[in-house]
Amino acid sequence: VFPLETGGGVVQAGGSTRLSCTSSGRALETYAVGWFRQAPGKERDFVASVNWNGDNTDYADSVKGRFSIAKNDAKDAVYLQMNNLKPEDTAIYYCAAAWGASRDEGDWAYWGQGTQVTVSS
Repeated sequence: VFPLETGGGVVQAGGSTRLSCTSSGRALETYAVGWFRQAPGKERDFVASVNWNGDNTDYADSVKGRFSIAKNDAKDAVYLQMNNLKPEDTAIYYCAAAWGASRDEGDWAYWGQGTQVTVSS
């Protein structure tokens, strides 16, 4: 499975955008999928994850209530809906896939190249 992120760009503070994660190779439907982000000069941090069948999600405290992760098996995609964006959400966002969901990036086997999200104030 080779995750591929799309979406992102420049968004005004308070605005919304949606990131998509798809895959070439094996389908995402049998994998847990997670989103991580890395801000300039900082480590890569967990953002959100969804288990393989979509019935269990997890969010970092910093995004809880603003971001939403969901699987669409019909389109073999996982979406990260980001609302009420803040300048501190500016980062490169990475999609990852694994057999099980985790907040530890070391537990994720497959990674995308990342997509930039910039929130302007």
